Amino acid sequence: MDKMNRTLSHFCIIGLLFLVASCSPYKQVPYFQDLDRSNVIAQDIKNYSPLTIQPGDILGIAVTSSSDPAAVAAFNYNLNRVNGVNGDYSPSNAVVGYLVDDKGNIQVPYIGTMKVAGYTTTDLRDQLSKALLTFAKQPVVNIRILNFKISVMGDVLKPDVYTFQNERVSIVQAITSAGDLTITAKRKSVLLIREINGKREFIPIDMTSKKLFESPYYYLKNNDIIYVDPDRTKYAPLDEGYRTASILISAVSAAALVVTVILYHK
Repeated sequence: MDKMNRTLSHFCIIGLLFLVASCSPYKQVPYFQDLDRSNVIAQDIKNYSPLTIQPGDILGIAVTSSSDPAAVAAFNYNLNRVNGVNGDYSPSNAVVGYLVDDKGNIQVPYIGTMKVAGYTTTDLRDQLSKALLTFAKQPVVNIRILNFKISVMGDVLKPDVYTFQNERVSIVQAITSAGDLTITAKRKSVLLIREINGKREFIPIDMTSKKLFESPYYYLKNNDIIYVDPDRTKYAPLDEGYRTASILISAVSAAALVVTVILYHK
Protein backbone atom coordinates (compact mmCIF):
# COMPACT_ATOMS: atom_id res chain seq x y z
CA MET A 1 0.00 0.00 0.00
CA ASP A 2 2.88 2.37 0.83
CA LYS A 3 4.39 1.69 -2.59
CA MET A 4 1.06 2.49 -4.26
CA ASN A 5 0.73 5.67 -2.26
CA ARG A 6 4.23 6.75 -3.29
CA THR A 7 3.41 6.02 -6.93
CA LEU A 8 0.20 8.00 -6.74
CA SER A 9 2.03 10.84 -5.01
CA HIS A 10 4.50 10.94 -7.87
CA PHE A 11 1.64 11.23 -10.36
CA CYS A 12 0.18 14.08 -8.34
CA ILE A 13 3.51 15.90 -8.29
CA ILE A 14 3.85 15.47 -12.06
CA GLY A 15 0.33 16.80 -12.52
CA LEU A 16 1.03 19.83 -10.35
CA LEU A 17 4.22 20.55 -12.26
CA PHE A 18 2.30 20.38 -15.50
CA LEU A 19 -0.34 22.78 -14.20
CA VAL A 20 2.35 25.21 -13.01
CA ALA A 21 4.12 24.95 -16.36
CA SER A 22 0.89 25.67 -18.20
CA CYS A 23 0.50 28.90 -16.22
CA SER A 24 4.12 30.03 -16.59
CA PRO A 25 3.62 31.88 -19.93
CA TYR A 26 1.90 34.65 -17.96
CA LYS A 27 5.39 35.74 -16.89
CA GLN A 28 6.02 36.64 -20.52
CA VAL A 29 2.88 38.78 -20.88
CA PRO A 30 3.56 42.06 -18.98
CA TYR A 31 5.44 44.84 -20.76
CA PHE A 32 8.59 46.51 -19.39
CA GLN A 33 9.00 43.94 -16.62
CA ASP A 34 12.34 45.28 -15.39
CA LEU A 35 10.99 48.79 -14.84
CA ASP A 36 10.84 49.97 -11.21
CA ARG A 37 7.17 50.85 -10.74
CA SER A 38 7.44 51.81 -7.09
CA ASN A 39 9.06 55.18 -7.79
CA VAL A 40 8.71 58.07 -10.20
CA ILE A 41 11.54 57.89 -12.72
CA ALA A 42 12.56 60.83 -14.92
CA GLN A 43 14.57 60.00 -18.02
CA ASP A 44 16.00 62.29 -20.68
CA ILE A 45 14.88 61.46 -24.22
CA LYS A 46 18.04 61.07 -26.27
CA ASN A 47 16.99 58.57 -28.92
CA TYR A 48 14.63 60.74 -30.98
CA SER A 49 15.76 62.50 -34.13
CA PRO A 50 13.40 64.27 -36.55
CA LEU A 51 12.41 62.30 -39.62
CA THR A 52 14.27 63.04 -42.82
CA ILE A 53 12.48 63.14 -46.14
CA GLN A 54 13.00 60.08 -48.36
CA PRO A 55 12.14 59.21 -51.99
CA GLY A 56 8.53 58.08 -52.19
CA ASP A 57 7.35 60.47 -49.48
CA ILE A 58 4.41 62.70 -50.32
CA LEU A 59 4.88 66.18 -48.90
CA GLY A 60 1.98 68.38 -47.97
CA ILE A 61 3.08 71.96 -48.65
CA ALA A 62 0.73 74.86 -47.90
CA VAL A 63 1.89 78.42 -48.60
CA THR A 64 0.02 81.53 -47.55
CA SER A 65 0.76 85.23 -47.59
CA SER A 66 -1.58 87.76 -45.99
CA SER A 67 0.00 90.65 -47.90
CA ASP A 68 0.37 88.89 -51.27
CA PRO A 69 -2.03 85.90 -51.55
CA ALA A 70 -2.10 85.95 -55.37
CA ALA A 71 1.65 85.33 -55.54
CA VAL A 72 1.40 82.03 -53.66
CA ALA A 73 -1.82 80.80 -55.28
CA ALA A 74 0.12 78.40 -57.54
CA PHE A 75 1.17 76.37 -54.50
CA ASN A 76 -2.43 75.75 -53.51
CA TYR A 77 -3.83 74.96 -56.96
CA ASN A 78 -5.04 71.51 -58.05
CA LEU A 79 -6.07 70.63 -54.54
CA ASN A 80 -6.10 66.94 -53.58
CA ARG A 81 -3.87 65.98 -56.52
CA VAL A 82 -0.48 64.35 -56.19
CA ASN A 83 1.75 64.99 -59.22
CA GLY A 84 -1.35 65.07 -61.40
CA VAL A 85 -2.81 61.83 -59.98
CA ASN A 86 -6.09 61.97 -58.08
CA GLY A 87 -5.72 60.96 -54.45
CA ASP A 88 -6.72 62.69 -51.24
CA TYR A 89 -3.70 62.27 -49.00
CA SER A 90 -4.58 65.18 -46.77
CA PRO A 91 -7.20 65.71 -44.11
CA SER A 92 -7.24 69.35 -45.21
CA ASN A 93 -8.26 70.55 -48.65
CA ALA A 94 -5.69 73.34 -48.42
CA VAL A 95 -2.66 71.11 -48.88
CA VAL A 96 -1.07 70.08 -52.17
CA GLY A 97 0.88 66.83 -52.32
CA TYR A 98 4.39 66.76 -53.79
CA LEU A 99 5.80 63.31 -54.51
CA VAL A 100 9.52 62.98 -53.83
CA ASP A 101 11.01 61.23 -56.88
CA ASP A 102 13.71 58.54 -56.96
CA LYS A 103 16.41 61.21 -57.05
CA GLY A 104 15.02 62.90 -53.95
CA ASN A 105 13.60 65.92 -55.77
CA ILE A 106 10.25 67.68 -56.05
CA GLN A 107 9.01 70.16 -58.64
CA VAL A 108 8.09 73.46 -57.02
CA PRO A 109 6.22 76.32 -58.72
CA TYR A 110 8.49 79.30 -59.55
CA ILE A 111 11.55 77.45 -58.25
CA GLY A 112 11.59 74.28 -60.34
CA THR A 113 13.53 71.21 -59.24
CA MET A 114 14.33 71.23 -55.54
CA LYS A 115 16.39 68.66 -53.64
CA VAL A 116 14.53 67.59 -50.51
CA ALA A 117 15.71 64.05 -49.62
CA GLY A 118 17.73 63.98 -46.42
CA TYR A 119 16.19 67.17 -45.07
CA THR A 120 13.72 67.39 -42.21
CA THR A 121 10.40 69.09 -42.86
CA THR A 122 11.61 71.97 -40.68
CA ASP A 123 14.78 72.37 -42.77
CA LEU A 124 12.75 72.35 -45.98
CA ARG A 125 10.25 74.85 -44.60
CA ASP A 126 13.05 77.30 -43.78
CA GLN A 127 14.67 76.88 -47.20
CA LEU A 128 11.41 77.27 -49.07
CA SER A 129 10.41 80.34 -47.04
CA LYS A 130 13.66 82.05 -47.99
CA ALA A 131 13.37 81.06 -51.65
CA LEU A 132 9.83 82.43 -51.87
CA LEU A 133 10.81 85.90 -50.66
CA THR A 134 11.72 86.66 -54.27
CA PHE A 135 8.12 86.05 -55.36
CA ALA A 136 5.96 86.91 -52.34
CA LYS A 137 6.00 89.06 -49.25
CA GLN A 138 5.99 87.38 -45.87
CA PRO A 139 5.26 83.82 -47.08
CA VAL A 140 4.15 81.34 -44.44
CA VAL A 141 5.05 77.74 -45.24
CA ASN A 142 3.75 74.59 -43.57
CA ILE A 143 5.10 71.16 -44.52
CA ARG A 144 4.45 67.63 -43.36
CA ILE A 145 4.71 64.09 -44.70
CA LEU A 146 1.22 63.05 -45.79
CA ASN A 147 1.78 59.34 -46.33
CA PHE A 148 3.52 58.48 -43.06
CA LYS A 149 2.32 54.91 -42.59
CA ILE A 150 3.23 51.87 -40.50
CA SER A 151 2.23 48.27 -41.25
CA VAL A 152 1.41 46.14 -38.21
CA MET A 153 0.89 42.44 -38.87
CA GLY A 154 0.92 39.12 -37.06
CA ASP A 155 -0.48 38.37 -33.61
CA VAL A 156 -2.20 41.70 -32.91
CA LEU A 157 -5.90 42.44 -32.52
CA LYS A 158 -6.26 44.58 -35.68
CA PRO A 159 -3.45 44.00 -38.20
CA ASP A 160 -3.51 46.75 -40.82
CA VAL A 161 -1.61 49.62 -42.43
CA TYR A 162 -1.94 52.70 -40.21
CA THR A 163 -1.44 56.28 -41.37
CA PHE A 164 -0.30 58.89 -38.84
CA GLN A 165 -0.45 62.67 -39.07
CA ASN A 166 2.25 63.06 -36.43
CA GLU A 167 5.82 62.41 -37.59
CA ARG A 168 6.87 61.37 -34.08
CA VAL A 169 5.41 57.87 -33.75
CA SER A 170 6.76 55.22 -31.38
CA ILE A 171 6.50 51.46 -31.72
CA VAL A 172 4.24 51.49 -28.64
CA GLN A 173 1.83 53.88 -30.36
CA ALA A 174 1.78 51.77 -33.52
CA ILE A 175 1.05 48.54 -31.63
CA THR A 176 -1.62 50.29 -29.56
CA SER A 177 -3.26 51.54 -32.78
CA ALA A 178 -3.43 47.90 -33.90
CA GLY A 179 -5.37 46.99 -30.75
CA ASP A 180 -2.31 45.76 -28.80
CA LEU A 181 -0.59 42.38 -28.88
CA THR A 182 -2.80 39.40 -28.15
CA ILE A 183 -2.21 37.24 -25.08
CA THR A 184 -0.42 34.64 -27.23
CA ALA A 185 1.99 37.09 -28.90
CA LYS A 186 5.73 36.71 -28.40
CA ARG A 187 6.64 39.95 -26.68
CA LYS A 188 10.37 39.24 -26.54
CA SER A 189 10.83 38.87 -30.28
CA VAL A 190 8.72 41.48 -32.08
CA LEU A 191 10.29 42.10 -35.48
CA LEU A 192 10.78 45.57 -36.94
CA ILE A 193 11.46 45.64 -40.70
CA ARG A 194 12.85 48.90 -42.06
CA GLU A 195 13.88 50.03 -45.52
CA ILE A 196 16.14 53.05 -45.60
CA ASN A 197 18.86 54.29 -47.95
CA GLY A 198 18.45 51.29 -50.23
CA LYS A 199 18.87 48.74 -47.44
CA ARG A 200 16.45 46.51 -45.54
CA GLU A 201 17.01 45.90 -41.84
CA PHE A 202 15.43 43.20 -39.65
CA ILE A 203 15.48 44.36 -36.04
CA PRO A 204 14.39 42.27 -33.02
CA ILE A 205 12.47 44.22 -30.38
CA ASP A 206 11.91 43.08 -26.77
CA MET A 207 8.66 44.59 -25.51
CA THR A 208 9.18 43.20 -22.00
CA SER A 209 12.25 45.31 -21.26
CA LYS A 210 12.49 48.97 -20.27
CA LYS A 211 15.53 49.21 -22.56
CA LEU A 212 13.06 49.67 -25.39
CA PHE A 213 12.56 53.31 -24.34
CA GLU A 214 16.26 53.98 -24.97
CA SER A 215 16.44 52.04 -28.22
CA PRO A 216 17.26 53.88 -31.45
CA TYR A 217 14.33 51.93 -32.93
CA TYR A 218 11.75 53.11 -30.39
CA TYR A 219 10.65 55.86 -32.78
CA LEU A 220 9.48 54.64 -36.16
CA LYS A 221 10.17 55.78 -39.69
CA ASN A 222 7.88 55.98 -42.69
CA ASN A 223 6.92 52.58 -44.17
CA ASP A 224 8.23 50.58 -41.20
CA ILE A 225 6.74 47.10 -40.78
CA ILE A 226 6.06 45.52 -37.37
CA TYR A 227 5.59 41.76 -37.32
CA VAL A 228 4.49 39.91 -34.19
CA ASP A 229 5.03 36.16 -33.88
CA PRO A 230 2.43 34.01 -32.07
CA ASP A 231 3.67 31.49 -29.53
CA ARG A 232 2.89 27.77 -29.67
CA THR A 233 -0.18 27.97 -27.45
CA LYS A 234 -2.12 29.92 -30.09
CA TYR A 235 -2.12 26.89 -32.36
CA ALA A 236 -2.02 24.18 -29.68
CA PRO A 237 -5.56 23.01 -30.53
CA LEU A 238 -4.32 22.32 -34.06
CA ASP A 239 -1.32 20.36 -32.83
CA GLU A 240 -2.74 16.87 -32.24
CA GLY A 241 0.32 15.57 -30.40
CA TYR A 242 0.47 18.52 -28.04
CA ARG A 243 -3.27 18.36 -27.36
CA THR A 244 -3.28 14.59 -26.75
CA ALA A 245 -0.36 14.77 -24.34
CA SER A 246 -2.00 17.61 -22.42
CA ILE A 247 -5.28 15.71 -22.08
CA LEU A 248 -3.56 12.49 -20.98
CA ILE A 249 -1.39 14.20 -18.37
CA SER A 250 -4.36 16.15 -17.01
CA ALA A 251 -6.54 13.01 -16.85
CA VAL A 252 -3.87 10.88 -15.14
CA SER A 253 -3.11 13.66 -12.65
CA ALA A 254 -6.80 14.12 -11.80
CA ALA A 255 -7.34 10.36 -11.40
CA ALA A 256 -4.26 10.01 -9.21
CA LEU A 257 -5.42 12.86 -7.02
CA VAL A 258 -8.88 11.29 -6.57
CA VAL A 259 -7.45 7.85 -5.71
CA THR A 260 -5.03 9.38 -3.22
CA VAL A 261 -7.85 11.21 -1.44
CA ILE A 262 -9.95 8.00 -1.26
CA LEU A 263 -7.08 5.93 0.16
CA TYR A 264 -6.17 8.66 2.61
CA HIS A 265 -9.67 8.62 4.14
CA LYS A 266 -9.88 4.81 4.42
